[in-house]
Amino acid sequence: MDLEGRVAVVTGAGVRVGRAIALGLAEAGADLFVHYGHSREAAEETAATAESLGARTAIGSVDLSSPEGAGEVIHLAEQALGPVSLLVNSASGFPGDTIEDVEFDAWQRTLDLTLSSPVFITQAFADRLPADLAGSVVNVTDVRTTRPYLKRFSYIVARGGIDTFTRAAALSLAPQIRVNAVALGLILPSEGQGREYEERLAAKLPLQRAGGTQPVVDTVLFLMRNDFITGEIVRIDGGGHLK
Repeated sequence: MDLEGRVAVVTGAGVRVGRAIALGLAEAGADLFVHYGHSREAAEETAATAESLGARTAIGSVDLSSPEGAGEVIHLAEQALGPVSLLVNSASGFPGDTIEDVEFDAWQRTLDLTLSSPVFITQAFADRLPADLAGSVVNVTDVRTTRPYLKRFSYIVARGGIDTFTRAAALSLAPQIRVNAVALGLILPSEGQGREYEERLAAKLPLQRAGGTQPVVDTVLFLMRNDFITGEIVRIDGGGHLK
């Protein structure tokens, strides 16, 4: 699949991994709808950088904690830029909880944002994709769905749902739409954590370093360009799954 001139939606595109993916798509020639939750200034900066790379851009905020309205992201992008054929579901929370202390409202918010919203954004994407246009979806998940965090209970359950959703959607939406995922390990330090924390975690990996965002961008672009891959979840974790 040639990405040149296609319209891409990236959720959570104002910051961190979402921003890097968005700019990678712009550099590859795609036009870009920058979704944000609360980080408007950061989203504007992402859009401005994408425009400097030659992309047409638009930005918009949709509250993804209310999944019944999540599909509005696709409608807004289509109004601004034309039919959307590339989608990256990147937005997520990262709450700290355990099965012993999680409360229902917090549990529901996490599932709504991290699992339900990608489902309904993808549903809207598939509904609105023109019949003569191939589509590609890449979900962002977590390598730790197979070895769960002790204190990120609701988050990792939701990410595990994304793994299953990726495979189920790939089967349901073929052959027009391919659905894949990237499962991230130590890419960037958690917000609020410094270099020492990152180095301590990196020392436990076979490759002994954090990945940074470029390997994620490269893999997302590869999955979108290769039109004979669907239903795959690619681990980007410096070999952490081996230990």
